[in-house]
Amino acid sequence: MAMKLVKKTAEYKIFRRGDERYAVQDAAGKAVNGEEKVRILLAEELITATLPAAPVEEAPAEEAEAADEAPAAEDAAEEAPAAEDAAEEPAADAEAEEEAQG
Repeated sequence: MAMKLVKKTAEYKIFRRGDERYAVQDAAGKAVNGEEKVRILLAEELITATLPAAPVEEAPAEEAEAADEAPAAEDAAEEAPAAEDAAEEPAADAEAEEEAQG
């Protein structure tokens, strides 16, 4: 996969890679990456950039989650006594078995 020189300036060289992406090297031959690479490619009009979508407000979603968690906490509190009752039942069963044997 050979890279083809697209543009050469005093500051940098732009290459087109075999996978149709761009590589940028500075005057010293070191790779340029990140925001600086994007800035160069935008200035040369080789790529177009789109701004990210506006962030969606999270507040209504957080309130909905808080409302969902409150009933779940109440359910857990209701289940706790049931678990205690279940723990007492095996002990009662064991006592009944001992009486039947003895």
